[in-house]
Amino acid sequence: MELAQRNKKMLSGLSAIVLIMTGLAFASVPFYDWFCRVTGFAGTTLTADTGSTIIIDREIKIRFDGSVDRALAWEFKPVQKEMKVKIGEMGLAFYEAYNPTSEPIMGTASYNVFPFSAGSFFTKIDCFCFEEQLLAPGERVQMPVSFYIDPDIENDMDGKFINQITLSYTFYQREIVESAAIMLENPQKVKLN
Repeated sequence: MELAQRNKKMLSGLSAIVLIMTGLAFASVPFYDWFCRVTGFAGTTLTADTGSTIIIDREIKIRFDGSVDRALAWEFKPVQKEMKVKIGEMGLAFYEAYNPTSEPIMGTASYNVFPFSAGSFFTKIDCFCFEEQLLAPGERVQMPVSFYIDPDIENDMDGKFINQITLSYTFYQREIVESAAIMLENPQKVKLN
């Protein structure tokens, strides 16, 4: 009798541990995403609705890099390789994407900055990476990204020594949803909200 109760307790305890571990596994992805966005960890950039009100005279060189996953048949590259911006000044850069195939292809971009410690100071106002991109067959587009370097970089022990930041994007193929395919076939029939 006593052995059966201990076994029952042990089974209950192990079941609780399995449930907790499963819950933590599912919660870890959104938590990690939130953590990276808040701290700039692993080169994750910040976002803002408006630019900085403070501009510091020191310039930082911004380098641009672009690549595509091998499953995506696009060509993708930065229009300009680099630019210099003053800290707090709004920068505007363009990337070019081209779909050389005879099929519409949807892509989504992931991004980071290097050095990783610059992620918490590199702030995007608007970016093509905020939404999926749909390119028609043979379509070539230039996509903008507007950004600034947060003036708080001057007060950071590591940040104040950063003179160059690389902004890097990689495009991945996404499945085309029905509404996107309809829009490509008959753009005049699609009602935008």
